[in-house]
Amino acid sequence: MAPASADTGQLLEAAIRRLLDERAPEATICPSEAARAVSDGQWRNLMEASRDAARRLAAAGEVEITQGGTVIDPSTIKGPIRIRRRRD
Repeated sequence: MAPASADTGQLLEAAIRRLLDERAPEATICPSEAARAVSDGQWRNLMEASRDAARRLAAAGEVEITQGGTVIDPSTIKGPIRIRRRRD
């Protein structure tokens, strides 16, 4: 599978932001929700790109990536994750 284009990455970042904006402040989303939001039905092919988009947003300080409710280092992602707004 070819890597996602920069445009796809930007679309996924925008989808993550939008999905979080549509939820309660304490809510989380799954990367698959962003992948589904920008796909043409082949969202599974976008899962790693969606996780990469979440990593970029976390690096920029916009979101946090969690596993089991605990914030994790985005470089150590293994398994299911959730994305939430940054909490200070």
